[in-house]
Order: sequence, then structure tokens, then C-alpha cells
Amino acid sequence: MLELVSGDLGPGARGVFTTRAGGVSGGRYAARDGDGGLNLGPHVGDDDESVTANRALLDRALGQRVTWMSQVHGARVVTVTAPPAAEAVTAGECDALVALRNGPTTPAVAVMVADCVPLLLATPDGAQVAAVHVGRQGMVGGVVAAALAELGARGAVVEDLYASLGPSICGRCYEVPGEMREDVASAVPEACAETSWGTPALDLPAGVAAQLRAAGVRRVQRLDLCTAEDERFYSYRRDGRTGRLAGVVHPA
Repeated sequence: MLELVSGDLGPGARGVFTTRAGGVSGGRYAARDGDGGLNLGPHVGDDDESVTANRALLDRALGQRVTWMSQVHGARVVTVTAPPAAEAVTAGECDALVALRNGPTTPAVAVMVADCVPLLLATPDGAQVAAVHVGRQGMVGGVVAAALAELGARGAVVEDLYASLGPSICGRCYEVPGEMREDVASAVPEACAETSWGTPALDLPAGVAAQLRAAGVRRVQRLDLCTAEDERFYSYRRDGRTGRLAGVVHPA
């Protein structure tokens, strides 16, 4: 059984975040109890057939095929209006996928992470949704603003959006060099943090939430789930080479 964590995206859309449980991957990609893991990343050394099977399990659980992106820690946005073709693996290189309603439904779009922030956005009616990959570089580089701008250009009212920030590494655990913290904090002051052991750190969820609120988004949910602390989730910082969890948004 897939274990899905729900995010609040209002009445028109459903947001979910996967855990490591419920898939077929083994070894370092397995679930925390040693059973099959739901690694959804095809680029991390897992068996390709296992990743394909895991993605099919997620499609089945959600009732539609999910659109994925090839993430590059940038700020490019790709907009889709239909589910992917049967042979498609990715919608292209980007770090934000915006999906628009076309006919009766809106495509499901996903973001993969193993410590970065998986940000899901939706209009109240679910006609426009977005999945955004926000790491340190993307946060500073403007991927949040780019996703909001694309939604706005497509008719969304930013103040009415719902936003959900899924499992990601917290400021207590994301240790960075002091110079890096100062560089990031000069752009996003709210991301400045200190680890639980007293060294410089970054709080990416706090920084992303601050960027959303500064842009006018009023409904911002931040799930208090740290990927490094909670072994239900994949974490690169904790485990090194590991799998990827996903945040997915689709119509309610």
C-alpha cells in the first residue's frame, strides 16, 4: 500500500506527498522497514524497471497518469494542458510544471525531492495547478516567483491560490558553510537558520513560505515533516545516494 501524506490545496485540487512505502525498489531505495520502496527518481541509480513500476503504482493510486519534469535547479516553467503521451518520460528540463484545465480535467503534475522543498499550488477551482521544485539555488534564483507569474498570466489570482509545502529538510538539519548562509540570507533573509548543534544552516521551507506571502499568497500550508529526521522519507543529506519522493497535485 502506498502511504500518501495529504496537503491542503482547497476544494478544487488534491495534493499528496509520497513516502518510501508501497513500491518495489530494494536496497538503499527500499522502505524503512526493508519492504519495497517507492523511489520515483529514474536518475539516482535504481533499477529502471523498478522506477517505472513505482510510477505506475502512483498513477493507479491517483487515477490518472502523472506528468514529470527533468529538474535542473533553475527557474524555468513548463505549462501542460494534457497528460503525457504513453512514451513520454518527462515534460522537459524545468523546475516548475503548471497544468491548465483542458476540457473536463486538469493534468496531474509532480515534483521530486530528497530534501528540497516540494511546493504545490492550486487555484480554488483546480483549473490551474503547479508543482515546483525549490532547492537552495531555485529559491534564490526565483523559481517561486516564476511559477506564480505563469499562473497569473494564465488568469489565476495570486491572492486566492492555495500553497502546500511538503516534506523537506528543516533548518535544524540543513547545515551549510557560513558564507553560503550569508549569501542566501542576503536574498531571502527568512531562510537564515542555525542547526540544532549550533552551526550555520538554511531553513528552505521558511524561505519559500516568506516568498509566497510576500507575493500575496495568503493560504500557505507548511507541513512540519523533516526528510532528514523522519525515516519515512528519502533524504540525500541523511543517506547519500537514495531515492526520491514526490509531491503531486491533481484535480479533486
